[in-house]
Amino acid sequence: MTAVTTGTTARTASVGTGHTRVEGRDKVTGAARYAAEVPFADLAHGWLVLSTIARGRIRALDTDPVLAMPGVLAVLDHRNAPHLDTDYTGLLGKPDPTCAVFQHDRVPHLGWPVALVVAETSEQAREAAEALVVHYEQEPHDVEFTADHPDAHPVDGHMPAVTEKGDLDARLASSAVVVDAEYTTPEEHHSPMEPHAATARWDDGRLEVIDSNQGVTWVAGELAGLFSLDPASVRVRSEHVGGGFGSKGVRAHQVAAVMAATLLQRPVRVVLTRRQVFSLAGYRSPTAQRVRLGADADGRLRALEHRSVSRTSTVHEFVEPSAGVARVMYDADAHHTANHVVRLDVPTPTWMRAPGEAPGSFALEAALDELAEKCGIDPIELRLRNEPETGPVSGLPFAGRNLAACFREGARRFGWADRDSRPGVRREGRWLLGTGTAAASFPAGAAPSTATATAHPDGTFTVRISAADIGTGARTALTLVAADALQVPPERIRMRIGDSDFGPAMIAGGSMGTRSWSWAVKTAAGELRERLALGADIPAEGLTVRADTTEALGALAPAERHSFGAQFAEVAVDVTTGEVRVRRMLGIFAAGRIVNPLTARNQFLGGMIWGISMALHEEAARDRASGGPVGADLAGYHVATHADVPRIEADWIDDTDPDDPVGIKGIGEIGVVGAAAAVANAVWHATGVRHRSLPIRPDRVLSAAAGARDA
Repeated sequence: MTAVTTGTTARTASVGTGHTRVEGRDKVTGAARYAAEVPFADLAHGWLVLSTIARGRIRALDTDPVLAMPGVLAVLDHRNAPHLDTDYTGLLGKPDPTCAVFQHDRVPHLGWPVALVVAETSEQAREAAEALVVHYEQEPHDVEFTADHPDAHPVDGHMPAVTEKGDLDARLASSAVVVDAEYTTPEEHHSPMEPHAATARWDDGRLEVIDSNQGVTWVAGELAGLFSLDPASVRVRSEHVGGGFGSKGVRAHQVAAVMAATLLQRPVRVVLTRRQVFSLAGYRSPTAQRVRLGADADGRLRALEHRSVSRTSTVHEFVEPSAGVARVMYDADAHHTANHVVRLDVPTPTWMRAPGEAPGSFALEAALDELAEKCGIDPIELRLRNEPETGPVSGLPFAGRNLAACFREGARRFGWADRDSRPGVRREGRWLLGTGTAAASFPAGAAPSTATATAHPDGTFTVRISAADIGTGARTALTLVAADALQVPPERIRMRIGDSDFGPAMIAGGSMGTRSWSWAVKTAAGELRERLALGADIPAEGLTVRADTTEALGALAPAERHSFGAQFAEVAVDVTTGEVRVRRMLGIFAAGRIVNPLTARNQFLGGMIWGISMALHEEAARDRASGGPVGADLAGYHVATHADVPRIEADWIDDTDPDDPVGIKGIGEIGVVGAAAAVANAVWHATGVRHRSLPIRPDRVLSAAAGARDA
């Protein structure tokens, strides 16, 4: 038995100071293994076969010739696959039937999994999969998304579909200034650097899955439900993840790998190709949004309507809640919002970084800019005049709302006071110059999580939590939180994450991961320190304390909890070529206490760059004839590159959440929110022409410029 003290001498706090990633060396040297790189003895490889029609039935599969090919071990399809149970409630509700593969002969969209070919090598599996002939009974399909589609209907997602207060028509009629505009955003895809991959195996009666995901306990629970297994008999590990952005949940490849491993009783790995990711990993639905604003002559809102229509599949209803952002940002006597969906023969959309808020903020913040122009009021001043005292829909108090401070600091640093408000007057050679701004918000939630902290006789500590580091630096942030709670240097902490055996914990999503995990880590480490301070002995196996935050979170008083931000952009537009260049961007955020400034700034900047990409580049088109995406790869789907990224800066103001033990709110998604609107508003200021559809492509700039000249 050994007694160890955590240290009583004064030390600098770890939280709030920049710290390089604790796993950084492993990543840059290749020692960090991702899901498709973990070695297994006797490993077999599966390759998914996807449908080549957009709607219909499978009439037959010519599997005999494929089974005779070299190395082929099995072909799984709807005729021989095990039955899956989808009648259960998981972490996020009812499971998405998209992941319940090979259960019937129906084909609901192009790229639907129809078979899995398993072979000794991935090359053999791919060759055999491409040789498999599938006969279909094809049916007419519909992939055409329109705002006025007759089948559009309201759907509750993680928020009510519709909210209403006040007489909207009456308030609009009595308003001195009215904006009534429609805004559209296209289908967008999150293609992480690391494609989706999973390896499944049975070990002494227990299922183990090595996966790339955003929540190991989430995936373990879903697999247990789908395969009717005891949850304790399923273990999921995901130590390193090369990006997720909402796409890395439970997908077809994990389920197919488990099926094949069960059949063959050997490890089976399934890795998606980049093109398959476009069909099987979800995406952001296109949106068509109508915003109506009514205001007094001084710009004070009297009426606000934000209605959004998005696309979903015939398999599972997923709503992109774009109208939700209006429920937080601005109030009015009459306040109506609604989220509708249209069911079409397409893959199911899913969460994508800043779901709802990213496209919703484009429409709402562009409409606010239009209102400012009509009222003759500075866009920042208009927003400040419409700061709500309580939640516009909920009526709840804000647990901190420092948006005004973000705008004031951002305006000072961006040089907003020197801006000539007139559009189309600044010129530099062939370039028209303009500046724009927009507000940002994202919910700051937390979910129950468990964590353990162990003190070892040698003076080191091990913290275990089923967190997921999807590239955000969560592993490092949690190390700093644990170090402060134990009052020891970070070097004495060993942070273990990404293993469902560590107990339930929140997923990396909704900007809630680090906040939820830090709460549990601080609680466990703090209690361990107290026990050590009282002289507790440490046995050879270590002294462990476990924390569960369920009760603490349940005791929180209801409130509107959000991170906020102000986005600023300067653009240059060449109306003779249609080229738009973002010259500089600034984002100032109020996002709680910043745990690690080094990785936090990366998160903010990454989100803002994604906003540039959203504003100017990203657009997935669907071919009406085939029903599939055009250019389903990173050559055909354009994203911002180094050449597109200007001088860009992100910073924050003091904004600690008093209800959080670490003071955290969440930063993962707010950097995206409002960024595209700021760019679009800057394009208007440069040219005098509004762009209400993203992306702002060169052809749209040329067309708008021609229309303006004709007018």
